[in-house]
Amino acid sequence: MATTSTLSALFLPLLLLHLSTAAHSIGVNYGTLGDNLPAPAAVANFLKTRTIIDRVKIFDLNPQILQAFANSGISVTVTAPNGDIAALAKIDTARQWVVANIKPFHPQTKINYILVGSEVLHWGDAIMIRNLVPAMRTLHSALLAEGITDVKVTTAHSLAIMRSSLPPSAGSFRPGYAKHVLGPMLKFLKETKTPFMVNPYPYFGYNPKNVNFALFRPNRGLFDRNTKLTYNNQFDALMDAVHSAMKAIGYGDVDIAVGETGWPSVCDGWDACSIANAQSYNGQLVKHLETGKGTPLMPNRRFETYIFALFNENQKPGPLAERNWGLFQPDFTPVYNSGILRNDQRAGTPASPVAGGQSWCVPKADASNDALQANINYVCSQGVDCRPIQPGGVCFAANNVRALATYAMNAYYQANGRHDFNCDFSHTGVITSTNPSHDNCRI
Repeated sequence: MATTSTLSALFLPLLLLHLSTAAHSIGVNYGTLGDNLPAPAAVANFLKTRTIIDRVKIFDLNPQILQAFANSGISVTVTAPNGDIAALAKIDTARQWVVANIKPFHPQTKINYILVGSEVLHWGDAIMIRNLVPAMRTLHSALLAEGITDVKVTTAHSLAIMRSSLPPSAGSFRPGYAKHVLGPMLKFLKETKTPFMVNPYPYFGYNPKNVNFALFRPNRGLFDRNTKLTYNNQFDALMDAVHSAMKAIGYGDVDIAVGETGWPSVCDGWDACSIANAQSYNGQLVKHLETGKGTPLMPNRRFETYIFALFNENQKPGPLAERNWGLFQPDFTPVYNSGILRNDQRAGTPASPVAGGQSWCVPKADASNDALQANINYVCSQGVDCRPIQPGGVCFAANNVRALATYAMNAYYQANGRHDFNCDFSHTGVITSTNPSHDNCRI
């Protein structure tokens, strides 16, 4: 498995995907808990011109953000705070809320959903939970009363709503919630043709024994004896568990959307976190979703999905991981290559020009043999031609890991566009203007 100490800055080739024409596309959660984040107008321009993202989800009703995305073609999902839920159950208050928070920006800004609270059944108190579905219905009525017919109302759930998720076919909701909240909610969502939104995070179920299953890597799979179906990733298993729970209470025909999912790139010494793991999860998730093949129980379905999160946010409270979920740094530098940049662009900028206009990637002087061997293993698993460093090859050097790594690291760097980040290799690589070729070994 990839760990922070061995593979934390390795990047797979850019996924040559452009999702803007997809019926259900890839979105991103745009959080703002940072003191170094770019202006909303710069964010809107970046997403529009540089990425395949065509929708964002925000955790409030920030007017600057709503204004920034006006006429951008990018849809925006807004969130009514949990503390507003009880008040929104009253029609007069709900109409005033729509007039104050939605009408000034609609339709110039494409507001596609209003989320009533965030993970209310997980974090909310009894009053919030009791008023959740009434507030959703009342807010929907308030929108219609104000002449707004293209904004849908839903809410996002953590998977704490589940009593059981294994096997996926036996997925079920917690009984109290199923009867008193989720059943009535799904009835409303079916009536308004709005998706049920969930936040599946394989990261939170991380088990070193099943890391490949979580990260969309080759694995033995999970066999569901009830359906005779095999799952080869945890995302599909979680989605089908939710679908089974919905079906069990009579609403298997309601669409599902993914409000949040992602993987942090850094945390406090836990081997779950690394750039390589985050890249594997998010990059392969994007690729998996856009195939449109759906899940074993929901074949040929595309799920509207919002990756968490757009930026690393330096003011988020809690463990280090909380500040490292971002696809991008605040200066728009990719934390890793997630596959969401447009297919006519590359992540980051090319390496700075060096003497003669040529550059090579070589190991740092203090790089350990173990780290360099990990680099070789990674590069040779990514489709790079490693035959020259195999026995009999022109660059083979028995018992000389540094020489072998020099060839492998540079081959990867050259093949992926000579970007600075393609020579990082967990801080064990450095760019040089000196050609490391020797004898018959042309590097």
